[in-house]
Amino acid sequence: MWAIVVNPISGGGNGAIRGKEVAGYFASHDLDYTIITATSAQKLRANLDNFLDLPEGRQCQGVIAVGGDGLAHLVIQSVAPRKIPFTVIPAGTGNDLVRALGWSLDSINEQLNFVTTTRPTPLDLGMVDSEWFGAILSTGFDSVVNERANAMTWPKGPMKYNVAIALELPKFSPVQYTIQLDTQLLQVEAMLIAVANGKSYGGGMQVCPNASMTDGLFDVMILHPVSKVEFIKVFPKVFKGAHIDHPQVRIYRSAKVSISSSAVAYADGERIGGLPVRAECMAGAGLSWTP
Repeated sequence: MWAIVVNPISGGGNGAIRGKEVAGYFASHDLDYTIITATSAQKLRANLDNFLDLPEGRQCQGVIAVGGDGLAHLVIQSVAPRKIPFTVIPAGTGNDLVRALGWSLDSINEQLNFVTTTRPTPLDLGMVDSEWFGAILSTGFDSVVNERANAMTWPKGPMKYNVAIALELPKFSPVQYTIQLDTQLLQVEAMLIAVANGKSYGGGMQVCPNASMTDGLFDVMILHPVSKVEFIKVFPKVFKGAHIDHPQVRIYRSAKVSISSSAVAYADGERIGGLPVRAECMAGAGLSWTP
């Protein structure tokens, strides 16, 4: 039995379309499946947990999350402690966990063919203050942008974040952080800190292009202060990971990271809350399929 978890409103309704495609695939291949959906994230999580605790749910071969990074984050909370494998079908705005797992954004059948015929393998997951995350925990300018974008009702979609960047950058100031890594304590002033299990966030921004989900370590990227003009010049480079060569960028590797400041943190695009936070890379804590 497979669980197909669908967020129908993800990606402006793309979740519903992709959900039908995935269900059609399972039906045409005579694979047993249950569709799980709901009108709110809280109810969806409850429905998934309830299913996984049923006798047939305990035999679940895998959970297929059809939606964006928010749905993937929700699904990980349920499957990780139960050691149930999962994969993510891209139907959201960012789809960064799909990228982290190595899948194309436009080859659903190829992904499902692989998932339904191949054994899953272990992958690392992050744990921050008792909450799992798959891709990136961050704080600094991007979290400020998330705070502003989440409070906006217009525009919709990715453009909302571009508008939020334009509104927040002129008044943003670097923040003082205390960062404890495995082997060193850092007192830094920074514009952004990313604790990466996966490579990208924000819809393909490769903030830590060399991060691996199978090495038991986070890549910790620190952007030290730069001028607003320099930030605007460097920002486009993040989509190819070329920003890591900038002299104000430092990357460390560590299994555990504690961050203290007066800022707010996000993980997989979901609000974690105010600092301090403590994160740990949990080696092999998840099960999934990678091409």
